[in-house]
Amino acid sequence: MVVSGGLLVSGQVLYARYAGAVNQQSLFGNKPPGAAPRKVNIKGPLNILLVGIDPRDANTAPLSDSIIVAHIPAGLKEAYLFSIPRDLLVEIPPFAKTGFNGGTAKINSAMSYGSSVGNGKHDVAQGFELLAKTVGRLTGIQEFDAGAIINFGGFKKIVEAMGGVTMTIDQDIKSEHLQPDGKPRPRYPSCANNQCAHPYYGPQAQYPKGTHHLEAWQALDVVRQRYGLKRGDYDRQINQQKFIKAMAKQALSQKVVTNPAKLDGILRAAGESLIFDGQGHNVVDWGLALRGVNSENMTLVRLPGHSVFSGTGKNRDYQGEALDPSAQEFFAAVRDDTITTFMVNHPEFINRNS
Repeated sequence: MVVSGGLLVSGQVLYARYAGAVNQQSLFGNKPPGAAPRKVNIKGPLNILLVGIDPRDANTAPLSDSIIVAHIPAGLKEAYLFSIPRDLLVEIPPFAKTGFNGGTAKINSAMSYGSSVGNGKHDVAQGFELLAKTVGRLTGIQEFDAGAIINFGGFKKIVEAMGGVTMTIDQDIKSEHLQPDGKPRPRYPSCANNQCAHPYYGPQAQYPKGTHHLEAWQALDVVRQRYGLKRGDYDRQINQQKFIKAMAKQALSQKVVTNPAKLDGILRAAGESLIFDGQGHNVVDWGLALRGVNSENMTLVRLPGHSVFSGTGKNRDYQGEALDPSAQEFFAAVRDDTITTFMVNHPEFINRNS
């Protein structure tokens, strides 16, 4: 959206400058020998898989902390964003590249199971391939038309270049990770290697209910929180969707697209933050194709679900999350591109606080 907005203002100079700025890699796997590369026609309906990860080096298996699918119906004038819970229990298919035999696990581990390239090294792009297959199996989406890996640390740079972001928070939030001044909260010495549910102590950054203009570190902190929220990870998913919508609205404002210096900074920060696979098209081509989509015609979708436990009483152990059966009806509407009708008939899927 930022790219398309800038191009409408500044023309082909920006195209030449930013078409190759984003790191473009194959995220959906190598094609069989002799097979022609798939090149999608950027016409709706479209499904784009967006995955957010925390910064990790090549020696650490990546985990997908945020999984969002953007469905753009035919006509390319609106978008529906829905999140897949990171702790959702799913069937992860076998993956020959890493020798993974498949099995039931939390969906955020699919990227990890698919990322190993030997010698203790990991490749997030290869991990994305198995995650895409897993999400496809869950939703019935046979092939995604584009995909992106978003580095949360790089996202912070984008928001800094934008001068912060204005976002509405629908419940009071306390940070698990940061102090009021943005510095990390100290960790209990006995909680090394994430062995404790709440390993931090001391003063917490707080974000009261309401509309606020957040600095970059605050915005990123808000979308990372799940502890203390009324519906845990489900509310965090909604905050992440709202963050994307708020960024889109601000990025397309006249204060950005008509400000060459600010626009340049945002696009360069985006280039450092993304790994993109446009299935034969670069990010600028996609930006132009989707220029009719803006923040006002984005619908944020809340998938119904519940937590899964084993045992009873005090012996209950949290296993993960499960979606309600009605989610399968929603996925069918995505596949058939009848999602607009589905949402009219099932308004409970719409996030009313967006």
